[in-house]
Amino acid sequence: MPVDRANTLGRMGTRRRLAFVVTHPIQYYAPIYRHLAAREDLEVRVFFTWHGGQAGQFDPGFQREIAWDIPLTDGYEHEVVANVARKPGSHHFWGIRNPGLFAQLLAWKPDAVHVTGYAYESHLRVLRSLTRVGIPVLFRGDSHLLDGRSGLRWWVTQRVLRQIYSWPAAFLYVGQANRAYYRACGVPDERLFHSPHSIEVGRFAEPHESLETTARDWRAELGLGERTKVLLFVGKFEAKKCPLELMAACTTWPAGDWRLLMVGDGDLGNRVRAQAEADPSRFRVLPFQNQSRMPVVYRLGDAFVLPSCRQETWGLAVNEALACGRPVLVSDRVGCAVDAVQVGVNGTVFPVGDWAALRRGWEALCVGPRISPDEIQRSARRFDIPVTADTLVSALDQILST
Repeated sequence: MPVDRANTLGRMGTRRRLAFVVTHPIQYYAPIYRHLAAREDLEVRVFFTWHGGQAGQFDPGFQREIAWDIPLTDGYEHEVVANVARKPGSHHFWGIRNPGLFAQLLAWKPDAVHVTGYAYESHLRVLRSLTRVGIPVLFRGDSHLLDGRSGLRWWVTQRVLRQIYSWPAAFLYVGQANRAYYRACGVPDERLFHSPHSIEVGRFAEPHESLETTARDWRAELGLGERTKVLLFVGKFEAKKCPLELMAACTTWPAGDWRLLMVGDGDLGNRVRAQAEADPSRFRVLPFQNQSRMPVVYRLGDAFVLPSCRQETWGLAVNEALACGRPVLVSDRVGCAVDAVQVGVNGTVFPVGDWAALRRGWEALCVGPRISPDEIQRSARRFDIPVTADTLVSALDQILST
């Protein structure tokens, strides 16, 4: 729901100042910053605690240096905070150490600060420091309990998180699984605000016919005929996403005019490619594709699959596939499953590791009534950038008015 501008103006009619703390420019977050920066009732500045996207960085998941080919720092104010970590990076707690972060935030005089993730030394420290000086924090994370947590380790973790989560004024939960996680960690309902994970739906959805034509031509180059049914996996070839298990399951399916197309790279890349080369009647592999190419990549498939078995906090590739008008098959360990997947409308959810259930879902999509691409794309718009931006501003308005 759009926020009344009059309610979001600060004292003496000045615009409210919202700072963001995040490790680096992220393709899913940059559009939110731009959208908010364009509002007349806000001033926005982003503080990067790792790097500002000036050059490619090594991505452990893809096992290669990544430099996204779409603009990630245009349209909003930002600055990079000096990181003194011995091994800088967002893949470990001590990779983000910024002694000057708190001072730089205070110098900008924000009315509130949005912090993404606590599992870094600087982010954890600034959460506490901001609370002590009375600057409200909006916290964003996407953890869930779908992987199953129990025992002494989880008991200790809960106790620690209850303390950490007593600091922020608001929690922007991305979906129902994330909300349940916060509730299990003691966050009360009044500090929980829904602000879904989102993408630039329009960038993936349009121009639809032109993108479809490009995808058909690419399919032909790959030897995939118009009648060939293509199940598509896009992402990092890493254990948590189960690419090898998916391929092993597909080797048990009857041969026919279908293919599993694997797009990406990672530490399992050599094994994925070897399996595909050993059975070309079932598999094709494409290397890592950059962001500008992705609206075509998703259209190479007739359906998209994300079979992750653990630590799939949301699965934004699902949003992207839906925006391209493709139905999705998603395991029940994927964070977005309960929110984004509407069975019979835009896809199906199968129990993790139940490859027979995945096969039944895939066959239903191949032989059953075709799900309308228009209906699928409409479902994707529930997770568009303006939706997330408006819910974030609504949360900001509420915490600043109390």
